[in-house]
Amino acid sequence: METHWQIEEVLDGDSIIICHRFTGLRKEIRLYGLDAPEVKINRKMKEDEEKSSLPAQLLLQFGLQSLHFVLSVAPPKTVVTIITEQENYYDYWNRQLGYVILPGGLCLNELLLQNGYAKATPQYYCGQLAAYQMIAKRN
Repeated sequence: METHWQIEEVLDGDSIIICHRFTGLRKEIRLYGLDAPEVKINRKMKEDEEKSSLPAQLLLQFGLQSLHFVLSVAPPKTVVTIITEQENYYDYWNRQLGYVILPGGLCLNELLLQNGYAKATPQYYCGQLAAYQMIAKRN
């Protein structure tokens, strides 16, 4: 568990830059256990387009909605706690994977899934996150 961090920048629906409040250390956090749509056309967007059979422009709109949701519940300067798993500490691109705990104890990862702004991923599995995705689909 890592404390005394604040959000410096929200990159998209599943990635943020955080800054330590005392040391000034910065790092990128990839939200553990989920995948949000991209906010720009890139290689992953093309992969998502093929997998989902949805056009890139629609996926891009979903990505921007996810980004705006994160900005609404966890804007820059929000103080957060980061919880990491002992396994899967970093993703393929060497970003730290973590659960982002907001003031009041809510988990940003869970909020994204509960509200339908991201999907649970099998690569970094967490059973509870998949359950939240099912709830969002029913609603």
